[in-house]
Amino acid sequence: MEIWKAIVVGIVQGLAEFLPVSSSGHIVLTQYLLGIREVGSSHQPDLAFEVILHIGTLVSVLIFFWPSLWRLVQSLYTPSMIEDRKMIMWLAIATVPAVIAALLFKDFFDSVPGNPFMVSSFLILTGLILFIPRLVKGRLEKVGLKSSVIMGIGQAFAILPGVSRSGSTIAAGLVSGVKAEKAAVFSFLMSIPAIAGGFVLTMKDRIEETGSFFEALKSCFNTPYLAGAAAAAVVGLLAIYLVMGAVKRGKLEYFSYYCFAAGIAGMIYFQ
Repeated sequence: MEIWKAIVVGIVQGLAEFLPVSSSGHIVLTQYLLGIREVGSSHQPDLAFEVILHIGTLVSVLIFFWPSLWRLVQSLYTPSMIEDRKMIMWLAIATVPAVIAALLFKDFFDSVPGNPFMVSSFLILTGLILFIPRLVKGRLEKVGLKSSVIMGIGQAFAILPGVSRSGSTIAAGLVSGVKAEKAAVFSFLMSIPAIAGGFVLTMKDRIEETGSFFEALKSCFNTPYLAGAAAAAVVGLLAIYLVMGAVKRGKLEYFSYYCFAAGIAGMIYFQ
């Protein structure tokens, strides 16, 4: 892969992973536009590149939420930090629906990227989801069992390319009664096991391709891939700041207009 293409895809990954506009949908459509994928072809995803992009976006969320993550780690050996211990439990519960969905509907999820028209239509669905925060106002200061389950279902739904993970989980949090800012923080913390899980699964597939863990890992570390990962990490960090600011100002639905435009443009282009 050419370095400039890797950087472009990395920038798109970093932006779309955390902006409520669907990273998977944008990555798929960007690959079609750059000629990395071809409509109607039997193209197989570049698993090594996907692995390194996961690492890039994981780095950005770890940097931004390091203080919160450190508190969670401390709570494991500090009995008095009850609320932080509960947060770990809620995060674990919120991860379960996506795991179940990925196992039960893997073939369907894997087939969607081959249809750019469908991916574009899911971007329009994301636009509709992003209007939920405008209609529903959460009141709860804390995430609990009910809200973690509902946000987990939102994350499972977002496995579909074109459906935003952050948008659907934040909206699900509001529907379950959690305040927007609290829902956004929990949504981003949820992304850590989700991204890490994606890394593990993709790495597993890559090991099956190469026959060796070390060969699989080695294939991820070349100049274009590292450039793409660096771009994803830097841009991803900026995207988190942008989303948190939009949530605090109650302007999350502004991203819906972009999703409508991108979705309609994609449906017209790939029809």
